[in-house]
Amino acid sequence: MKRFLWVLAAWPGAAAAQDVPEIVVTGRGLADAPGDRVYDIVTIDRDRILSSASGRVEDVLRDVAGLQQFRRSDSRTANPTSQGITLRGLGGNASSRALLLLDGVPQADPFGGWVAFPAYATDRIGRVRVTRGGGSGVAGPGALAGTIELDSVTPDDLSPFGGSLSYGNRESIDARGSAGLTRSGGFATLSGAYARGDGFVPIVAGSRGPADRAAPFEQASAAARAVVQVGAATELQANVSGFTDRRDRGLDFTDNRSEGADASVRLVGRGPTGWSLLGYLQTRAFASRFASVGTGRATTAPTLDQYNVPATGIGGRAEIAPDFGSLSFRLGGDVRVVSGKTQELYTYVAGNPTRRRVAGGRNTTGGLFTDASLASGDFVLSAGGRIDRWTIATGRLQEVLLTGATLTDQRFATRSGWQPTGRAGVAWILDPALTVRAAGYRGWRLPTLNELYRPFRVGADATAANAALSPETLWGGEVGLELRPAARTRIAATGFANDLRDAIANVTVANGPGTFAGVGFVSAAGVFRRRANLDHVRVRGAEIDASTGWGAWDARLSYAYTDARIVDGGVLDSLRPAQTPAHSGSATLGWQRAGWRAAATLRYVSDQYEDDANQRRLADATTLDAVVSVPLSHGLSLQGRAENLTNARIEAAVGGDGVIERASPRTLWLGVRFGS
Repeated sequence: MKRFLWVLAAWPGAAAAQDVPEIVVTGRGLADAPGDRVYDIVTIDRDRILSSASGRVEDVLRDVAGLQQFRRSDSRTANPTSQGITLRGLGGNASSRALLLLDGVPQADPFGGWVAFPAYATDRIGRVRVTRGGGSGVAGPGALAGTIELDSVTPDDLSPFGGSLSYGNRESIDARGSAGLTRSGGFATLSGAYARGDGFVPIVAGSRGPADRAAPFEQASAAARAVVQVGAATELQANVSGFTDRRDRGLDFTDNRSEGADASVRLVGRGPTGWSLLGYLQTRAFASRFASVGTGRATTAPTLDQYNVPATGIGGRAEIAPDFGSLSFRLGGDVRVVSGKTQELYTYVAGNPTRRRVAGGRNTTGGLFTDASLASGDFVLSAGGRIDRWTIATGRLQEVLLTGATLTDQRFATRSGWQPTGRAGVAWILDPALTVRAAGYRGWRLPTLNELYRPFRVGADATAANAALSPETLWGGEVGLELRPAARTRIAATGFANDLRDAIANVTVANGPGTFAGVGFVSAAGVFRRRANLDHVRVRGAEIDASTGWGAWDARLSYAYTDARIVDGGVLDSLRPAQTPAHSGSATLGWQRAGWRAAATLRYVSDQYEDDANQRRLADATTLDAVVSVPLSHGLSLQGRAENLTNARIEAAVGGDGVIERASPRTLWLGVRFGS
């Protein structure tokens, strides 16, 4: 760390005083477009980011009702492949249907589309901005359900040194540290985070057997960032980060691990005509083992060893933002290439694998976009669109006996096509305190390499891949209003309708026992499914977001209702997509004065179904989180945090045998925090 700070101190401008009256650089991209007020946007500020009970980004995102992961478990116990994110009831699939960006760089795993949440320590995040609804051509392809933008800390958030150390239930440790250097010519940060715990037993008490045990985890991440002014109105932003993640699923032979490293460089011009150039590289490696459980959950046996899943994402974008007074534009283009493969050992006999599978390929998207904002009198108008060229290439599925004989060697034909994306809307400012808005949009998402090529198992259930999957497309619209009756009060309500076409889902084909193409034998306790495109998933819903403050108090509320139904003309017709609750909500009450802080968050999620056939029901859950911070001296505070304070049962999964897996039991933390 000393060497890092010494090098930073040597750049031009380091000799300037630390208390420069104005800092030119911000470390962010181009300014938010004026037309953004046309859409349903929720912003989470840094104070709220730092005050979550778990200290995890996925917990912060739960403040936005309707934003969900595929399963209710967090990144300490969930299988990483189940941590895709979506919005507005467009679930039913573990791949992300919302586009997640960090400083403009797409964050979904290049192979599977899930999100490596342990990579994002909350201390290094300055703002979260969630845009519900698809079609954001400026953000890039993949914003089917919406866009989630994570912005790194700005100079205003920095202190020379900061950090925290907490101890919690089940021998849990959460440690974070950061260093910041600010000069007239820029700023730099260095941060790290480490967390571990012995974990809890994922299976609920009434379903456990001798084989069930606690599921430990160990995770770490680090990031370095430098932002330097290289011209009168130009800044250079350079980011390097990495993470490692070890988890266990609470049974022998169910450990998994993930590693990753990212690097990006962005040039941002803030003159009369703004512009931005971005290039990035993303590497990922993943491994996971799976097991079968014997009668009475007394024994386990290995069934699959996904021993290496390397993946790479590389891309860039260029844009300009000319401004003509009340009319402003953003014009540009981007490209992203993802490649990866899974390498697996399977079909175990007497505890040893007998077969090997390799499956993967390369997906490419490249597009041009334009976006315009017009502010005229009492109206704000926004319109934008993009056109993308996509290619699915080098797809392969090879299965061999370890003795050498080839069982399957499929090479899939290259496919390509064009996809348009667009959105448009208007906001009518009836009064400084009242705005009415309406918008429509079209979004799309390319199938992931995982969906196209990799069969998988969860317990006794098996799902086959489908190399012929088509891209998902979505048409949607919304109307809403925003009230600001007082300086610290905001109330926003939105009604929406979405039609997701060619929705990729895991569709039940047959019950076991039997041997099925693409997966092999499925026992009597299991179900055979295949990935497939459904005709439609139609969603109607409403969202309410409110915030207010009085004196030392503040309060926030977010609620979402979604009526999601499959329209397919088959056995799934009129059913709800898997893992899609009808109701979700979050309410937080906070207080702070003279360094003292306290907050309580109540969350609710209604019942939902584990499976596409709506046979396995997960009960609703209400949880209470709390955070208290007591100042000890200048820059030093004592913190207490409580996750799921009432120890409510949160059902995360249920197998074909009725065994229920839980998420996030009560966890109490005590620690200290210093710096900002």
